[in-house]
Amino acid sequence: MKSYKGLKGLKGLKGLKGAWSLAVTFSTLFTIITCSTPVQAQSKAQLEKERTQVEQELRNLNGQLAKAKKNSRSGQQQLKLLEKKINERTRLINNINGQMNLLNIHMSRTQDSIVLMKNQIDSLKHEYAKVVRVLYGERGNLDKLVLLLDTKSYNIAYLRTKYFGDYSRYRRRQASFIDQKQQELQDATVDLARQQREKSTLLVQEKKQKDELAREQKQKQQSLKTSQQKEKNLQQQIAQKEKQKKQLQQQIQRIINEEIAKANKKKDASSSGTGKGGATVASNPASAAEVALSNDFVANKGKFPWPVYFTKVAREYGRYTHESGGQNMNNGIDLVCKAGASVQAIFNGTVSRVFTCPNGTKGIIIRHGEYMSVYANMGSVAVREGAKVNTKQNIGTVYTNSDGSAEFSFQLWKGTASQNPRSWLR
Repeated sequence: MKSYKGLKGLKGLKGLKGAWSLAVTFSTLFTIITCSTPVQAQSKAQLEKERTQVEQELRNLNGQLAKAKKNSRSGQQQLKLLEKKINERTRLINNINGQMNLLNIHMSRTQDSIVLMKNQIDSLKHEYAKVVRVLYGERGNLDKLVLLLDTKSYNIAYLRTKYFGDYSRYRRRQASFIDQKQQELQDATVDLARQQREKSTLLVQEKKQKDELAREQKQKQQSLKTSQQKEKNLQQQIAQKEKQKKQLQQQIQRIINEEIAKANKKKDASSSGTGKGGATVASNPASAAEVALSNDFVANKGKFPWPVYFTKVAREYGRYTHESGGQNMNNGIDLVCKAGASVQAIFNGTVSRVFTCPNGTKGIIIRHGEYMSVYANMGSVAVREGAKVNTKQNIGTVYTNSDGSAEFSFQLWKGTASQNPRSWLR
């Protein structure tokens, strides 16, 4: 009866083998939780690659912005670079947020796996404790030798021997599995701590980037304000320049009218005289010379040299709408020149007027019979009124502004009618 009770106790232990099936179930669930790690790793790698590219772009933009700041005229370029930099900085912050989101998902799954493994280990320990308690309670009845000898046949003895072997292996396997799960739990806990440190690093980086973004947005506002002020000043300068240009046109027109009136008066005085018996005698040699000079001037139309060497045409002849919104008439052609460029007469003639322009620069008018050539915005004058000049003779230099720019204005008149210089210059 003693051996029977012990055998019955062993049969009661067969139900405890369900713990092994439970362990397999937990292991399968843990595998399902962690199987998505390669996908996460791939997404993380993509985010890190994008982040590296964005950081490189930010470094490039910083270099371009530093160069643009050295150029006082590149306000719009600075504004565009700051706008682009802010966009890239926002991309970087979004990238860091993306990494943190992935990390949060991974941390959540790691925490779930830790809870699952703890439950698994608790269940395994609980089942193992039940086995130990049963074996301890049956320790007086479990005599292997008695159980083997107390059989009706050798087959039953063999089955009992095989059962004892299987059960011993099961207990060792169960104990080893508990140790394995405890190691996995420890590894998962260490990995969770690493992820938490990584998240802390990302949070610090995110705060740093947000601070940089706020600074750049403030810098953009300041740059925009400065740019708007510069634009306002530029508009005022343009308006002032156009006002002076209009005054110059009016001044030249007035001087031309005065020159024509003076020439007509001279012509009238020289075209009449008193002869014998009070008869009037026509005599106008000066007028004949002017006619010859005028004819010579017309004969060279399209062959005259340009009065100055220029780099580009700033304004063509004719009416135009300027940047400040109003309209103006350009009676000549405006040329951008090198600083201090020499000015030469386009044809033989007489200096009829040296005058001061509204902007404080100098101007010269040379008469060629009934035609007159006008040279304005000059810094220095090398001739005086009444002097005779020849073709290509130096008559002065172009005025150079404080910023190193130089713009020269040339006009051509026939009587009171302005001419398009393009038609006369080669």
